[in-house]
Amino acid sequence: MEYKVKVAIIGGTGYGAVELIRFINNHPYAELEAIVSHSQSGEELSSVYPHTTDLITFTMEELDINVLSDKIDLVFFATPSNISKNLIPSFIEKGVKCIDLSGDFRIKSPDVYSKWYQSSPAEQQYIDKAVYGLSEIYGEKVKDASLVANPGCYPTATLLALIPVMKQKYSDNNSIIIDAKSGVTGAGRGLSLNVHYAEMNDNLKAYKLGQHKHIPEIEQVLETESNQEIQVTFSTHLVPMTRGIMSTIYIDLNEQISTSEIINLYNDYYKNDPFVRIRPEGTLPSTKEVYGSNFCDIGFHSDLRTGKLTIISVIDNLVKGASGQAIQNMNLLYGWDETTGLNYLPIYP
Repeated sequence: MEYKVKVAIIGGTGYGAVELIRFINNHPYAELEAIVSHSQSGEELSSVYPHTTDLITFTMEELDINVLSDKIDLVFFATPSNISKNLIPSFIEKGVKCIDLSGDFRIKSPDVYSKWYQSSPAEQQYIDKAVYGLSEIYGEKVKDASLVANPGCYPTATLLALIPVMKQKYSDNNSIIIDAKSGVTGAGRGLSLNVHYAEMNDNLKAYKLGQHKHIPEIEQVLETESNQEIQVTFSTHLVPMTRGIMSTIYIDLNEQISTSEIINLYNDYYKNDPFVRIRPEGTLPSTKEVYGSNFCDIGFHSDLRTGKLTIISVIDNLVKGASGQAIQNMNLLYGWDETTGLNYLPIYP
């Protein structure tokens, strides 16, 4: 029997973790060895997530790094920020590859991290070691990584939409406005008034204007790709749906470029990237059309009257925005086809 890569998930009771479990369960080359949960150790997975009953049998366990590292090849961290930075160095030194779904290793500047996350950063040597796992852009670097910083959900939708046009220098990079909307699973599984049914149902809320932790992540990547300082206006909203992100982006163009020309640019840029789908002219994507999948769908309207380009980018925040992209990065790490275990048709309606 062909050897399967043994993987563990730390932070095993969140939405990101249960999506990882779903994908790993059907992955031909990876096998789930352990689910670690401090709050639910000793509990059966099915007692927390009954939909796994008779399908996935696991007792969640406490973390023992020495024991766990001896029996796994790769660990996914599906934890909140400020946890993985304290644990990952021990796994790296023991030769275990790590994919971190939190924000602890995304920001390269410790000062910037401290400012936006209001906490001390990870050790600089591990920040430097981490590869930012935006698969379509940095996939070649991911292949040689020992530590992958999986991107945030909003940055994934936004960066995939912006990078091609910015690299062509068609855009005025000081005019970028990002109007982003997320389903409530983007806030995690923890209880809070903000996502209480009575607060969220039949409602639409803007939040963290000018303060969102994904702002420095977006700006960092855009600066790297454009070789200039970038500041974006980034507005986030919660919408009363379970999953999905729509990032609507407005840019001033430096010259008149038609919608069809923009579409041709993006089709060429992403021609080898199976999870980025560019919509034909006159059609725009919606969140339901990527639900449960690892796709990022992007549509465009170039307004020749105003000189503005509008880009619509949609993803499932729990899949391409988190666990699906983490599986895609695992595939890259081990030299498998990046679509392995991810070739699911979106759930519709």
